[in-house]
Parts: sequence; C-alpha cells; structure tokens
Amino acid sequence: MTDATTRARELQEHYGRADLCLAAELCDRHPAGDVAATLIAGDLSAVDLTYGELRERSERLAAGLAGLGVGPGSRVATLLPKTADLLVTVVAVLRLGAVYVPLFTAFAPQAIALRLTASGASVVITDGTQRPKLDPGEDIPADAPWTVVTVGSDAWARLTDASPTGAPSAVVGPEGAMVQLYTSGTTGKPKGVVVPGKALASIVAYQEFALDVRADDVFWNAADPGWAYGLYYALLAPLATGRRTLLLDAGFSARSTWDVLGRFGVTAFAAAPTVYRGLRASGIAPPDGLRLRTCSSAGEPLNPDLVTWGREVLGVEIRDHYGQTELGMVVANAWHPDLREEIRPGSMGRALPGFRVAVLADDGADGAEKELPPDTPGRVALDVPASPLLWFEGYAGGVRGDRFSEDGRWYLTGDAGRADADGHLYFSARDDDVIIMAGYRIGPFDVESVLSTHPAVAEVAVVGMPDELRGEVVEAFVVLREGAEAGPDLPDELAQLVRTRYAAHAYPRRVHVVDALPKTPSGKVQRFLLRQRER
Repeated sequence: MTDATTRARELQEHYGRADLCLAAELCDRHPAGDVAATLIAGDLSAVDLTYGELRERSERLAAGLAGLGVGPGSRVATLLPKTADLLVTVVAVLRLGAVYVPLFTAFAPQAIALRLTASGASVVITDGTQRPKLDPGEDIPADAPWTVVTVGSDAWARLTDASPTGAPSAVVGPEGAMVQLYTSGTTGKPKGVVVPGKALASIVAYQEFALDVRADDVFWNAADPGWAYGLYYALLAPLATGRRTLLLDAGFSARSTWDVLGRFGVTAFAAAPTVYRGLRASGIAPPDGLRLRTCSSAGEPLNPDLVTWGREVLGVEIRDHYGQTELGMVVANAWHPDLREEIRPGSMGRALPGFRVAVLADDGADGAEKELPPDTPGRVALDVPASPLLWFEGYAGGVRGDRFSEDGRWYLTGDAGRADADGHLYFSARDDDVIIMAGYRIGPFDVESVLSTHPAVAEVAVVGMPDELRGEVVEAFVVLREGAEAGPDLPDELAQLVRTRYAAHAYPRRVHVVDALPKTPSGKVQRFLLRQRER
C-alpha cells in the first residue's frame, strides 16, 4: 500500500539520522506523565512506571555505571525478572552509548557464561533469585572478567543513588550498536546478533503495521524480553512509540493469563502459539467482558485450528506473523486497516512494507539464486536491495555465516516454504527439518497442523527418521490433553487423519506419547533432540 510504503520510508529516515540518541528515542522525548509500563506481580498487584520516573532513575543508574567504567561500546548484561529495574537498566545502558545484553532468567550457568564470555560483558546486573547462577563453579570462572551487581545490595544502592552528571546522553547514530543478543541455538551454537540503532525503524514498523498498536490500546506482549520477540516488541517498540506495555513477572499459567487479559482490559495481545494452545487445553473458561481487538502470534508457526478457536473463544482471530532474531518480524497477517486481508489457512501472511520476500530454488547454480514460480516449495529468502528496513549484515565479529548468497543479493532465512500467486507465504519447515521420503518433501508443520486437530492431542511434533526403503519416514511425538488416554487405536486414528486431511504418503509410521516436547527457553520445539532420542 502506498501509505504504508511512505510510512516505512519515514521511519527509515527518522532512525537513520546521524544524531540518533537512543535514550531520547526510548524515553526522554515522551511526556513525563505518560505511563511507560505497568509492572504486574505474580499476585496480579500492579504499579505504573512513568516516562518521567524512567528518565530520572535511568539517569542516576547511568551515572553509577559510568563510575564502574561503562561507556560507549561497553557490554552490560541483565539477568533480571520483568520488573521496573529491567527497564531502568536498559535505558541507563543506552544512555551511556553502551550495548545491552539480555539474559533469559531460565538460563542455567552454562548458557549464561557462553553469552557473557562471547559478548565481552563488563557488568552483569541481577537480583537475589538469579544471583547464585553467577557464583564460581563448573561454568562460571572464579576470575570472571565481569562485575556482578545484585539489585537490593549496597552496591546497587550506590549505583542508583549516584548524582546525574548532567552530560547529554550518547549519540550513537544509525550504525551504533544498541543490543547484542544470541540466537536460540535450535540448529547449532548460539550466534551473536548485534542490533544497530537503525533497527528501530523495522521494530516500530512491525508494531504499527502488523500489531496495529494504537494510543488507546492496552498492549500486552507475553513473550519474555530475554529473547528477541519480547525484547524487540514488549520493550523497545512500545518505548520508542511512547505506548504503555504490560509486563507480567510470572511464568505462564492459563489462569494468570486469563486474569491479566480480563482484569487489565487488554485490547492488543501477542504471544507464541504455545500460549494459545495452553489456554485452549486448560479447560478454563475465559473471563467475562474480554476487550480483545487484536491477537497476534509469533515464534513458531500457528496451527490453523487455533485461528478458529480464537474466533470462537477469544472473540477475535489470531493472526500469524513470521520473523527471526536476525531480522525482527518481516512477514505478517497484518492488523493495520490498510494492510489487513482475510486470512488464508496456513499462511503466515505477506511481506511487510520495507521488505521483499521470495522463494528460491534449493540449489543456486554457480552461486546464482533462482526465484521459483508460485506454489513451488523452496527456500524463503529476503531480497536485500529491495528490503530497505533490513538491518542485519552479519553476526558479531563480522561473521556472515551461511546467511547470504555469494553475491550478497539474498538473505537466506534457513526456512523452507512457498508463496502463492498473490504473495502470501506459507511456512513449511526449517531447511534441516524437512522430511524427504521417497523423493517427497514433507514439512513437519503441515503434518503437525493436522495431528493437532485430534481431540486427544495437546501438542505434537513430527520428525523424519531413517528408513531403508524410503530414505526417511514420518514419526510423531504427541503430548495428550489432560484426561485423555492413549488407546491402542490412537496411532491408526492419527495416521488416518493425516491421510484424509493432508496427504496419503505423509502419515506418521510411528507415534510416541510423551509427557512434554523438548523446547528452547523461547518455546521452539527442538526436533533434533527427538531425532537423537530415537536413534
């Protein structure tokens, strides 16, 4: 749409300014009395943090961190729950021109040490519940090069009571680093992604175009800010636009999710499919008077049956969106009125303004990548010259990995899919999750979407396992709904379901009933662990 394209260009120009100051963009330019965040405790008590309070507290903390030697380019990590201290620390770090390194609170010491070491963090801010993970041990060295500061300690009091210097906040420009975070490690060792200031153009564009968060919305992104979707769109996007964000300091439970949606009058909700599946499987009735206007899903493919469930139970359909840590979100069934279209079953939507997405042939001859015609399975890729909001140029240390074509024209997502004649994209699988059976390419998501419609199935993952005759065959790992039993007919029922709802050849040859599926901390199913288990 012309208007959306114009707006994408405006965002690119705004966040591409040489005088870009991140503290000003995320905090200082907003009215002091406006609410930046509503912090919700596990008991659902809540407190508001205004932009004026965020500015005053982050200025003090910035002065304290400067006393520890933190300055432009320094890496400062947090291992913090979703409290006001998290927001204050993020803004304080950026105020100094330093780089923020998020750590997910469910990480064990090994994962924490990997990220601290790889990023070169000089300071880690944590709280009492997480502090033991940073004690010297098998993974944390006794002579660690980082300084640990615990919220509530005397050291924390000295940092937060420091007098602001009065010096202007750092100007980093569009290329200056803002965040350094790490990929989930689903397909290998986590890689460092350095997010520059200009990435705010893409981050804000997603909030406007796909989520359609408006000034009068009550916005809740349930994703954890220790990961990209939560960091980009529960923290950075709302702060950049002056919108209020809700942060619930508690793990997922269906009861608390329903309570927050109802009690706080959430109108714009975003979460992973796991959350929606958990609500559906809980058997708990939604509260009366839900005010939901939009529901969005990201992090993994959304099963089509959840869209129907959303219409029936939430009163609004759930719209699927697609992106990566390296990209932010680039494809969506958008909510903005200028971009909204009827959902096509199984589609993750169209490329958002500022991006061009195509499907390429599996192997480029002589390094040349070939675009495929509609409805032909291949590799999902971004056209770099035609994607002005694309900010990723390589991993930390200048490593490009296998993300770009030889000529630099294409960013290769590592995902497989197809596009229809109207440009709607359909996710199939990560390249290494595609099942090739007797020459047929089978995407796990396609089979899983059918299996998840069985009344006994709460969650399911399918993988390809070696087969002497066919090369690979489909095997399914199923988590049952509460109260359901795995009767002797269940494997045949699931096989028949796939035969009749998807394809005769793609049914699971074996069905394993498991208590839970292995997942990354961000909720993505680790199919490679299922394959390893069976082998």
